[in-house]
Amino acid sequence: MQKSINILNKRAKFEYEFIEKYTAGIVLAGTEIKSIRLGKASIADSFCEFQNGELFMINSHVEEYSFGTHYNHKAKSERKLLLNKKELKSLHKSVQNKGLTIVPLRLFTNEKGLAKVEIALAKGKKLYDKRETIKDRENKINLDRLKKAY
Repeated sequence: MQKSINILNKRAKFEYEFIEKYTAGIVLAGTEIKSIRLGKASIADSFCEFQNGELFMINSHVEEYSFGTHYNHKAKSERKLLLNKKELKSLHKSVQNKGLTIVPLRLFTNEKGLAKVEIALAKGKKLYDKRETIKDRENKINLDRLKKAY
């Protein structure tokens, strides 16, 4: 078992422009946290959505625990996120009024061993913004190559 878990959503940085970041707790079953601690989770295709005033992470994949019995969890299910009431209200208002999305960026364990998710209030990038991101990345790579050559 690894000491600290840090599962990233690399696609989110490319697809979205982040406005605000929050750290939220997750409601998990016993076998789910065991799988996460083994590093067998993915948040690549996941997003967050409000249901009855509560925030849920949809499409997150936590592999079934290999030593689990018939009480094992489902791999893809909705997982409730825990935030303050004030944070939930502001997020809900932003999502409804401005048409923004909530995207999970990172799934990690803190020093106490509890699973947390870093989420961001995000705005989707247009195609030309994505092209600009690719161009900037390639320019940076070329500059690094030139620096190493000299």
